[in-house]
Amino acid sequence: MRKKQTGISLLGLIFGGFVLVIAALLAMKLVPSYIEYFNAKKAIYSIVNENPEASITDVRKSFEARATIDDITSVRPADLEIRKDRGLLVIAFSYRKEIRLFANISMCIDFAADTSLP
Repeated sequence: MRKKQTGISLLGLIFGGFVLVIAALLAMKLVPSYIEYFNAKKAIYSIVNENPEASITDVRKSFEARATIDDITSVRPADLEIRKDRGLLVIAFSYRKEIRLFANISMCIDFAADTSLP
């Protein structure tokens, strides 16, 4: 007696490959933007932790040095919002990044970070 074979059909294989290729394209386009955001966020947190009494010019110089090392191009030192809140140094930034995916399809992502948030 023959058992019914189970498995994936050619059409299922093509569809699965298509979905996998689209997911890989999205990842290759989006991951660098998120890496840059997390590097910028790490930079402002480390500036606050290293010298909580720093002046505005010292913060901007320190961020510029870190941005050069970590290749942060979306946030410039002039884009930083620096203030004192209850005696604590608070650094914030926000920006919008538009990423072309393919043809005339783009994705727009809003990034924001603030050292006063946990």
